[in-house]
Amino acid sequence: MTRIVLALVMVAALGGEAIAETGQAAPRLKELAAVTSEVVRIGDLVENAGASADVPVFRAPDLGQTGAVQVSRIAEALRPYDMDTLDTGGLTEVVVTRLSRALTAHDITDRIARAFAGQYNFGDAHNLAIVLDRDVRILHVEPSVTGDLVVARMHVEPRTGRFDIGFELPGSTLSRRAALRFTGIVTETVEAAALTRSLKPGEIVKASDVVVARRPKAELRGDGMAASQAVGLAARVALRNGQALRTEDLIKPQVVQRNEAVTISYQVPGIMLTVRGKALEAGALGDVVGVLNIQSNRTVQATVTGPGRVAIAAAGPLLAAATAAVPNDSETPRTQ
Repeated sequence: MTRIVLALVMVAALGGEAIAETGQAAPRLKELAAVTSEVVRIGDLVENAGASADVPVFRAPDLGQTGAVQVSRIAEALRPYDMDTLDTGGLTEVVVTRLSRALTAHDITDRIARAFAGQYNFGDAHNLAIVLDRDVRILHVEPSVTGDLVVARMHVEPRTGRFDIGFELPGSTLSRRAALRFTGIVTETVEAAALTRSLKPGEIVKASDVVVARRPKAELRGDGMAASQAVGLAARVALRNGQALRTEDLIKPQVVQRNEAVTISYQVPGIMLTVRGKALEAGALGDVVGVLNIQSNRTVQATVTGPGRVAIAAAGPLLAAATAAVPNDSETPRTQ
């Protein structure tokens, strides 16, 4: 009797599992479907579609696009394939996405730069700036196509950088239908110190006025300079915002201006003489400029030592004129 009871229990359990498995295998509508081909098949829309899984029923959206199919249309399309027991799960529509490989504008310009790198006297690809004549929308191609764009033809005018280039994408039907042709301008660039604001002649460059940016190589007709080298120098001429800095654009800041009243000093061990003068030319720290000694009305060459101050290195008209003012009974004369 015990054996019979156990056998009945096992049969009941196995029967329950079979019923459960049968319930799990019932066709059920998917909420989201992703397809890779041009058609949507029953198996893309229905779980456990069985032998009908490969039957095409709808046209797929374009590559990379998403669309929705009403459940009523799906039910009508499935009626000939014994899907009367389809579990719709309360859905009203199924969202279908066609998978793709996306080629962005950056992908296109990067490929163009690599095509021109080392050609027509251009440098490395990462130094080439590509500006297209028209905005490029994302190009969606078949996800199975993983190869690189292949140059079919290209032409460039080295002087202006204007180019016309065409690509092919092996294995892609899209590239055969749509012309992958692009026109624009290619420019070789370099890293340079560039201004973040405009400067007037003589204005001092501050650290916040300079950034490192890429600029066309042709723009740097002279020697470029690092941002750290530019700080503290003055604009030789008016400079515009965004302009790349060259060594000839900047000078040491002038601390003495032409016709400015200055103090002329002469110093040797034990003697310090100073007289009033007038600068005959502007000068930066360390520059040698002409200065008029107002006391003797003689012109001397003096070195700029600071704002409003210059110094002469040897005895001359200044010393001769100032010596008369030095007291005879002083061991270390000092005239102010």
